[in-house]
Amino acid sequence: MAQFPPSYAIPALNLRQEIVNCEQEVPLLDGSMQCYVNLDNAASTPPFRRVKEKIDEAMTWYSSVHRGSGFKSMLSTQLYDQSREIVLQFVGADLEDSCIIFCKNASEALNHLANLFPFQPGDIVLTTGMEHHSNDLPWRARANVIHSGLLPDGSLDLDEFRTHLEKNSGRIKLVAVTGASNVTGFMPPIYDLAELAHKHGAKIVVDCAQLLPHRKIEVGPANSPRHLDFIAFSAHKVYAPFGSGGLVGEKEFFNQVEPDDRGGGTVEIVTLNEVVWTGAPERDEAGSPNVLGAVALAAALTFLSEIGMNKIAAHEAELTAYALEKLGKLPEIILYGSTDLDFVPKRVGVIPFQVAGVPHGKVAAILGFEGGIGVRNGCFCAHPYILHLLKVSDKTYLQFHGRVLEKDRSGLPGLIRMSFGCYNNTADVDRLVEMLECVIRGDYQGNYIEEKRSGSYYPSGFDRHSIQNKYFQF
Repeated sequence: MAQFPPSYAIPALNLRQEIVNCEQEVPLLDGSMQCYVNLDNAASTPPFRRVKEKIDEAMTWYSSVHRGSGFKSMLSTQLYDQSREIVLQFVGADLEDSCIIFCKNASEALNHLANLFPFQPGDIVLTTGMEHHSNDLPWRARANVIHSGLLPDGSLDLDEFRTHLEKNSGRIKLVAVTGASNVTGFMPPIYDLAELAHKHGAKIVVDCAQLLPHRKIEVGPANSPRHLDFIAFSAHKVYAPFGSGGLVGEKEFFNQVEPDDRGGGTVEIVTLNEVVWTGAPERDEAGSPNVLGAVALAAALTFLSEIGMNKIAAHEAELTAYALEKLGKLPEIILYGSTDLDFVPKRVGVIPFQVAGVPHGKVAAILGFEGGIGVRNGCFCAHPYILHLLKVSDKTYLQFHGRVLEKDRSGLPGLIRMSFGCYNNTADVDRLVEMLECVIRGDYQGNYIEEKRSGSYYPSGFDRHSIQNKYFQF
């Protein structure tokens, strides 16, 4: 099963017209307006026009789902159930044996699995040091957790991973690993890891929040040693920001464990003395579901299928290589993770960096206020990973630890992250590089002040509330 599609073989995509308000202008510090450049797609993607259109269409027919006798209710139920099939087909899951539990995002999906999984005292979860907090903290609350180590560039140390599995064979019940890092873009070999996990009697869950928008995923048949037992993802990272996400797994597993959330829609029979739960996935979706969120996710995945995930991967590889080359020519830019252009097809389009001598928060603020460019800075909900990449010593960490407890987040270590969507282009990279050159030269207008409590930078005199009210009011 090929994990990484070929790159550099397909012409670059032009999908800007498919994004809602992709050319939206935003105000700059000098009072001018500039077309917004969104390079923060790893946090959240804008919606496809197709998704918005389908939401508007479905809104016309929206009603309660399941057991409603009216036409709108029956149609809404059909849309919701069809959305399940579209999602399962997109991730290569068996429609008979697998199901999707709709959640609000990947974090809720992973917490849901952690609460459902039948851990016993002494059971171990094997994860890695590169995980998003959402694929780390839920397991810490339910089992003993081993964090497998990383190589200096932030990639997974596969030899150590194998050693942990061999040493704890039978005691490791679950392997929890990211499909793609939200910090460096590294993609662990998830199908190889699945085979290793199954060999040692463990199941595997893959956090696909970053992988789903960028690569074709194959859950595969349950009898395959390379089968992914569970995957979790968020719709807001795949061009459908309408409050949905999912946990995909085998019906047999969910039918054997008690539901985590309980209430309407989860039962077959209830008396004062008895409860008979319904089958998966409905037994794990208490209350009225987010029908429109499910429709939005299905619409986004349908459109991605039409585009072709290989085309998206190839376009992204070309864009990532272009950005690495441009940034690599600036001596003041410090790149983290892999800078090897030959490795580009084996990563998603996420590039972390710093500007020498300039705090990461200040760089991000200048890019936003004076360049109309959206990036993200900080630790990206992956604190241990950032500390590893920055080689922060235990002594330095303890100093920051004490300050944070005193509500002082100023000067915290962190990186700046640019991350691509399928609609970004080389002009977006050029805009970023141009603004970074201004930062390096000190050629910017604002007097930026760090807010002690948040660690964020704002130009002196900036009133965030008044500027928001000018452009949007409830």
